[in-house]
Amino acid sequence: MRSRARRALAAATALVAAVTMASCGGGPAVTPTPAVANDPVPAPTELETFYYQDIHWYPCGEKGGMQEADADTGPGTFSCARVTVPLNYDEPGGATIELALKRRSASGTSIGSLFINPGGPGGSGINLVESAKGYFTDDLLESYDIVGFDPRGVGSSTPITCDDGAGQQPAKAAQGGMGVNDSQPGSLVADVAGDDPTPFRDAENPAADGGAEANVGFPTLIEEITKDFKQEEANCAAHTKPAGLLDHVDTVSVARDLDVLRALSGDQKLNFLGFSYGTYLGATYAELFPANTGRLVLDGAVDPSLSLGDRASGQAQGFETALRTYVQQCQSGQAVQEGQSCPLTGDADAGVQQVRTLISSADQTPLKTSDPNVTVDGSTIRSVVRRFLYTSEYWSFLTYALDQAITQKDGSYIQVLYGKVTAGGSAPTFYAVNCLDIPVQGDMTSWEKEYQQILQSSPTFGASLGNQDARCQAWGHNGTRKPAPIHAKGAAPILVVGTTGDPATPYAWSQALADQLESGRLLTWEGNGHTAYGRAGACVQKAVDTYLISGTVPKEGLTCKNGQ
Repeated sequence: MRSRARRALAAATALVAAVTMASCGGGPAVTPTPAVANDPVPAPTELETFYYQDIHWYPCGEKGGMQEADADTGPGTFSCARVTVPLNYDEPGGATIELALKRRSASGTSIGSLFINPGGPGGSGINLVESAKGYFTDDLLESYDIVGFDPRGVGSSTPITCDDGAGQQPAKAAQGGMGVNDSQPGSLVADVAGDDPTPFRDAENPAADGGAEANVGFPTLIEEITKDFKQEEANCAAHTKPAGLLDHVDTVSVARDLDVLRALSGDQKLNFLGFSYGTYLGATYAELFPANTGRLVLDGAVDPSLSLGDRASGQAQGFETALRTYVQQCQSGQAVQEGQSCPLTGDADAGVQQVRTLISSADQTPLKTSDPNVTVDGSTIRSVVRRFLYTSEYWSFLTYALDQAITQKDGSYIQVLYGKVTAGGSAPTFYAVNCLDIPVQGDMTSWEKEYQQILQSSPTFGASLGNQDARCQAWGHNGTRKPAPIHAKGAAPILVVGTTGDPATPYAWSQALADQLESGRLLTWEGNGHTAYGRAGACVQKAVDTYLISGTVPKEGLTCKNGQ
């Protein structure tokens, strides 16, 4: 194990090999430059114990989380460590928690550490780093030690623990998991199993996915939500240790954790690649620690100035737009498998309505499946449709499932996909973080008005995404920091990547964050689905890699098109 000083010296003085890395429009080759600054950054007052603690990296396997493996310290191997941080940074002498992190060593000469976050909130960085070989480019893997960590409250770090009826269980990562031996639906299994972790999806809420919510009176709906969320909170609070963790999993605390991890890695500047919610974490870090900010890439951005209601409204409209795009591609033969036809007839409006009709009819009469004990209701169909809108690469699987459901009244394949897209989600972590980050606003009157608006703008998904303020109020662990733009004055250039057809983090959010950041630069991908890097093609990959490796930001206004 190298000390912080030795690591920093090695990274700053090492000779690095040149790699060919050009922008989409062509350009000269660039040479990786050290991403570790020479000037030491002092530890914040009263936190020296945490910033200067001994960190023990031990060999661990490529898969299997934090499990120790036979010693192997060569290029591209994995090591794990656990560090201690304060539960409450305002009380550094009080209770502490543990963070788990996993590192894939650079396959070439390392220029520093690249910290990664897959989103959520609640996504596991440990799961993501295990997928590094299949997801990140060879150039990036040669140049950086890739470091993932489970944020506080998640997975192998001190977790939010809830009793699922089978004993006490840590809140799982928001990223789904599947059995790697499952033969269907092909590459999708590998993706969500971890070989390629896209799509980076947000956690589901613990309530039903909008099933019959629009069909009950609003006061009754709020009563049901309140009851469900209070029960969930009581369950989690009773089993989560230490007491008070549910009040300290906010993004500011996670960003402060990240600065401790940066220091312990030996890097004077944080280099970071964050997806979805990870963009909010990265932007928050830059706001808190602009002098410590290195090369940040924020893909699929969250607009930090939005309220809970505004976020829900934006997502609902985003998914509604994405559904229409999917229907158009289905009807044009793009989102179908060979020998398959699209079951959605007529024009785009008619096709969208057919999806809604399928959902509503299944709420009344659930579809049969190959298992006589299992049926598929409208909530299940809605959830599958919404999840598959995250990743346009697999829209043909959605078409097959809808065709079976519409033409054969058979929900078997819908049920197969439902199990895959919902496995591993952690709703408690999702709400524990969001409800601390954004304060509750409004009252019953304003909530009902907002709910009716979201139902009108998103008839398909509005019911499942609305009433976020009511949910957080019932959850009970609420923050007071009002949503506000993030400027990160004095930070190094920050690259924001936005996808024009992103349903979960609409493109307008990436535009907004890039405009807010003093040093923001927007890279646009004209494509569909959630996030861009790793799925958008060479143009986006080259632009991102060039910035992370050489520090050169893409030209102003660079737009990559689907297929480039």
